[in-house]
Amino acid sequence: MITLLVILCITIILFVWGKFPPDVVALMSMLSLYLSGILDITETLSGFSNTTVIMIAALFIIGEGLSRTGWTAVAGRCFVQWAKNSVPKLLVIVTLGSSLLSGFVSNTGTVAALLPVTVTAAWNAGTLPSKLLMPVAFGSNTGGLLTLTGTPPNIIASNALVENGFEGFSFFEFALIGLPLLLISILYFRYVGFRLLPNHRTKNKPMAIDQEMHKWIENYSIGDNLYRLRIRSMSPLINTKVGEWDFEGAYNVSLMRLKRRHPNPLQGIHQFVELPDSETEMRYHDIITIKGEVEDVDKFILKFHLGVIPLKPEKDTLKHEFINQEVGMAEMIITPKSVFVGKTVPLGHYLKQTGVQLLAASRNNMPLTGKIKIAAGDAFIIRGQWENIDALKSVYENLVISGSPEALSKNVDVLTPKSYIALATLVLMILMLVFKILPGAIAALICAGIMMLTRCVPITKAYKGISWTSVIMIAAMIPMGLALQKTGVAQMAANSMVETLGSISPTMLLAGIFLLTTTFSQAINNSATAVLMAPIAIMASTTLGVSPKPFMIAVAISASTAFLTPVGTTTNAMVLSSGGYKFTDYIKVGGPLLLLFFVATLLVVPLIWSF
Repeated sequence: MITLLVILCITIILFVWGKFPPDVVALMSMLSLYLSGILDITETLSGFSNTTVIMIAALFIIGEGLSRTGWTAVAGRCFVQWAKNSVPKLLVIVTLGSSLLSGFVSNTGTVAALLPVTVTAAWNAGTLPSKLLMPVAFGSNTGGLLTLTGTPPNIIASNALVENGFEGFSFFEFALIGLPLLLISILYFRYVGFRLLPNHRTKNKPMAIDQEMHKWIENYSIGDNLYRLRIRSMSPLINTKVGEWDFEGAYNVSLMRLKRRHPNPLQGIHQFVELPDSETEMRYHDIITIKGEVEDVDKFILKFHLGVIPLKPEKDTLKHEFINQEVGMAEMIITPKSVFVGKTVPLGHYLKQTGVQLLAASRNNMPLTGKIKIAAGDAFIIRGQWENIDALKSVYENLVISGSPEALSKNVDVLTPKSYIALATLVLMILMLVFKILPGAIAALICAGIMMLTRCVPITKAYKGISWTSVIMIAAMIPMGLALQKTGVAQMAANSMVETLGSISPTMLLAGIFLLTTTFSQAINNSATAVLMAPIAIMASTTLGVSPKPFMIAVAISASTAFLTPVGTTTNAMVLSSGGYKFTDYIKVGGPLLLLFFVATLLVVPLIWSF
């Protein structure tokens, strides 16, 4: 016991000190438990096979899929619009959103889905992620108290009552205390917690795709010489392939985009061909976007019997015309040693090896038109598949790609069919969790696999979307909870508390059980804490001759109040690196909230569930 307490104290000190990364501290603590003989090898490494850890890793992939398919950008934009650039309002929105969602989805699933949304919304609203991410984590813990299945301690408490011959809790019975605690959380963060949350600068600022697009449209005159044309019934283009016509060579125009359109919606759905190639077939009523000089376009229209559809030169209209979650744009600079120097190409030309299109050009800050003889220093706006743009430098040497296509692609709020596949995958996971069709880890792994197989998350990018710092730290700290139970430290502390306070009054025992449970929950998994405290709370209440229900509610509440450390709950760990938080930040912000929960429990619980 003494050895374990020394290791636990040193671990906490190192977390607070912040000299070493939290995952390294957790690994050192785990190894110390093995080297000291407290745990055997199987127990020491049990965290890495824990279903919770596996589920968290899968949830990060699902969150990455939602981010890459546009939902996080859309949600972030909606959050900012609802908040109307008011950071306090935004804080209330993300706290309430995480709480309500976690009532039906696991806390970790809630945070995994909302983490990228919140980061985007924070930067867009002119604040830092550290001002919003901790409320998301704490809100998800509180929201778990709204339903029976909201968090494992609720189920453990209810099952313990049934196993001992008492009536369990109904599905929404926890909301009787959960809603007041949720209201307390929102008011606390709105008026007090916001001032306590730190201002930590991180490097996860998303690139502002709207600002970049608007700048390119203006500086490169992208909207100039751009036309939308409809293929009429007499056009010779009908049922022919693009490759059969030398548009660039014979007519000096470049085909940019094709929209498959039907005069009768029942004949088919609208379909976009973002980057038409030589095999793309053109059909009656298709709408094609082309780029070329006015005279050349006029001749093209007459030659192929095309109708003109007005294209508004507004920035947002052009943005939706050129980019979405699959196809994007970037700025490319030509260096003196580039193979492109001296070559003559028309705007709209496709680079054959990558399928990337030269959309617009500029030289000495002046837009270029027509056919261009490329010189060193020329700047191009390129358009293509995001992954092809990202790989362009590895195909052609001596090119400079400005910005990060990877980062830009996650901030496009134009949805595609893949976006709805990603959303359906999330809904599928929620249904499997709510109705317990499959274990949580299996459900999450299946949905993560769907995300990768449908390329909502490219397989090569899936592992990059996982926060390995959080995953490793959680896996390495699980053995600490096992050691506390194995050595009898937790049992001894619990028995001592019950014997001391139980003889005074039921309210004092309720306070003691809450304080002891919340103390354990700061370092032990909330499920393990509830399993440990549930039988002790029932035994104490029956000995005193009072109802066990208020004590079991207190166990469920306090097991979900790990507000003082980043290791007490997985949700706290998940926002640690993204928010740039330190160990002391959790104590500073979570301490007052924990005190409010403690007081509210002592005042409200006995009124609803009498002794």
